[in-house]
Amino acid sequence: MIALLLRDLKLAFRAGGGFGLGLAFFLIVTVMVPFSVGPQSDLLSKIAPGVLWLGALLACLLSLDRLLALDWEDGSLDLLATAPLPLESTVTIKALAHWITTGLPLVMAAPVLGVLLNLPVQGFQWLLISLLLGTPALSVIGTFGAALTVGLKRGGLLMSLLVMPLYVPTLIFGSEVARRGAEGMAVQTPMLLLAGISAASIALLPFASAAVLRVNLR
Repeated sequence: MIALLLRDLKLAFRAGGGFGLGLAFFLIVTVMVPFSVGPQSDLLSKIAPGVLWLGALLACLLSLDRLLALDWEDGSLDLLATAPLPLESTVTIKALAHWITTGLPLVMAAPVLGVLLNLPVQGFQWLLISLLLGTPALSVIGTFGAALTVGLKRGGLLMSLLVMPLYVPTLIFGSEVARRGAEGMAVQTPMLLLAGISAASIALLPFASAAVLRVNLR
């Protein structure tokens, strides 16, 4: 499992589809928002949690199209399916590799980009907490979408259409945690719901992804 994780991390960095691309897109979204709404500090402070969460979500989505496609194209996916390692574990490792190369850098960059949107000081810690709780769900759900569309031509567009509705609850509760934290309100309810979504996704979706892959590999 460790060898597979290291392999996927190397492929993500060499292919240029994870770390750099996601961060660059996140930066572009954050920089463009003040140009579109104007330099109004009060307005930027109010929309900062939602904008940062939406930017992180889209940045995660941007790097999903090659998550399983590279293994499909070179035949590695067939070998992984017949390996002693269960396919559910393989899918989980790939989701973990995606989170390490995409989700974790976005979590680390979010407070820095929050300064550009005039995010209140008390909101920084809750933004970090919400992203740490929510981005694993984005990677696991995205892996499920990648499994559904693996091997299809123009599968990236179809995957986006399939995954985006599944991302909505995570976006709602994640941005709500960050917004309430920035405004000094109670965050327990949306934070627990966000953690529950991530826990349920991690517990259930690897089995669904593995089942879909088995069907596609027949």
